[in-house]
Amino acid sequence: MSLQADFEQAQADSKTLNTRPDNMTLLKMYALFKQGSNGDVEGKRPGFTDMVGRAKYDAWADLKGKSQDEAMQEYIDLVKELKENDE
Repeated sequence: MSLQADFEQAQADSKTLNTRPDNMTLLKMYALFKQGSNGDVEGKRPGFTDMVGRAKYDAWADLKGKSQDEAMQEYIDLVKELKENDE
């Protein structure tokens, strides 16, 4: 399978986990997914009243400069690890 196909499969697998990951893991998954899908973060950082949006933006911004392929592979590896621990 190609990296893109593995990435898409990991995305589907992430939705079938029996146990919801903790918030920090979810934030990491979000950031890796966005970096893998879109590349570096763009746009303005949400204001202080949007704490969730701000946390997501900051997590994604922390990955600035990481290649999309590298982010995809890290996302795939993280979802695989979560699936193995979920069984």
